[in-house]
Amino acid sequence: MDRAIIQMPPEMVAALRQIAGDEDTSVDVVIRGAIKRDLYRRTRAKSARRADEQLVAPLRALLADDLAYANGWDDLQARLSRKGYELREAGGGLALHDTAGARLCKGSDLGYSYTRLMRRFGAPFPGHSHRYLYTKQLDEQRARLVR
Repeated sequence: MDRAIIQMPPEMVAALRQIAGDEDTSVDVVIRGAIKRDLYRRTRAKSARRADEQLVAPLRALLADDLAYANGWDDLQARLSRKGYELREAGGGLALHDTAGARLCKGSDLGYSYTRLMRRFGAPFPGHSHRYLYTKQLDEQRARLVR
């Protein structure tokens, strides 16, 4: 094994010694374990799927009226479909796709989060597997009214 020298504040060294003592091991084993876990987390972490602003800005402008004036999920999907787009479930929210099925951006990138649309339409997105989000949103609304 290669050696590495690191400098740490005395409080950090004391905390590491305490952890090592509690785990009946050495400080270097504790540090190697922490570094190993961090490296694993960094290499396994999903990359953020950030939409390209040069793509999103024109979409935002093109779809602004449809998103603003739709009176329900079916109306919104019909409006988007006429322009070659559709919303689909994406994790705990929605994503905009083109007619070929390519994911373009999140609904929130367009200025309309899933929660905002659920609140406005008074219903979850049809077939969305995270229906608890609608219940949670209703509970939060009720709590605000009680205050």
